[in-house]
Amino acid sequence: MRIDVRRLGDADLVLVDGTLDLATTPRLRAVLAARQAEGRNHLVLDLSQARLLDAGATGMLVGVAERAERGGGCLRAVGARGICLEVLQIVGLDKRLSAYDGPEEILARYPIDLPDADGYRADGYRCSGVSERWPGSRDITVHGLLSAASLLPAHASERAELRKQAIEDNIAFAQRLARRFRDRGEPVDDLMQVAMVGLVNAVDGYDPHRGCEFAGYATPTIVGEIRRYFRDKGWRIKVPRRLQELRLQVNRAKVELSQTMAGSPTIADIARHLDVTEEDVAEAIEVARLYNPVSLSAPAGPDTDVDIADPLGDVDPGMEAVDNRESVKPLLASLPERERRILTMRFFSDMTQSQIATELGISQMHVSRLLSQTLLKLRTALVEC
Repeated sequence: MRIDVRRLGDADLVLVDGTLDLATTPRLRAVLAARQAEGRNHLVLDLSQARLLDAGATGMLVGVAERAERGGGCLRAVGARGICLEVLQIVGLDKRLSAYDGPEEILARYPIDLPDADGYRADGYRCSGVSERWPGSRDITVHGLLSAASLLPAHASERAELRKQAIEDNIAFAQRLARRFRDRGEPVDDLMQVAMVGLVNAVDGYDPHRGCEFAGYATPTIVGEIRRYFRDKGWRIKVPRRLQELRLQVNRAKVELSQTMAGSPTIADIARHLDVTEEDVAEAIEVARLYNPVSLSAPAGPDTDVDIADPLGDVDPGMEAVDNRESVKPLLASLPERERRILTMRFFSDMTQSQIATELGISQMHVSRLLSQTLLKLRTALVEC
């Protein structure tokens, strides 16, 4: 079930779209009670989109109507038809609640200036049910929903449903705020998600009893969440907070000085304007390049397949072997001639031990022992160096 509350002059209009049964009646009761708690006792309940009305809902309407009359107002359940009208007839509430009248007939009795906006007919009231179709409706809707939620227990399922509806009603509002920050190097979809987080925080933090409009509270909350995203998550390379703030000051100083000076301000001009050193200004300007640096895998030009990293030099793997070669060179020179020859044939000529044995006229086992002894001698000497 969907409930939409609109304040129209002296009366509050409550639209119900769905079924009023044992599960959903507490939500409507909470919404109506919140309006009455604010002294809004002229209530018009539009049932033209209601598909079901059970006996429990009619009992709730009787209680609301009695409280409204004690407060100098009245409850009108209008636009009922089908099974909803039959239920009101059976319990005898059809005439008391003006069930046969249309919404525009009841609203005409109050000093109400109906808005002329998309979604309204020229002859009356019926709208599309989207609360953002006319100015101010969002604040009223969220105010009513969250006022109703505040009257329910903290763990009530109806409270969660009212909170969910308040968030859904303002998704377009948050998306419009997020689109203000497009074309700043961040994907629009990411900004939309951050704005949704800010909207949830705004709905959870909004206090309907303070008298502040929801839009006035939600706007800085959502925008602040987006700005924190740019500050904390937008930088590809993390830089100190001091430089981030100085970069913003430098950008503002450039705009201000450009309007007062004949030409573009220099680093010295900006430094004097901000009362900082020229080195700090230069560093802040350089920091701006770190916000969204170019990838080394990006093309070096528009008409080339060469990447930026291709012309850059690389570490020569042979450099790591220089120290080892220079260290082992005098040790090799001190070896006997036969042992040096065996090492040369084994590791430089890539000969097998059998081939070395044939070349030297000794056994393969003897070659193996000589290799082991020579390598052990070299390793020991390298460790001692």
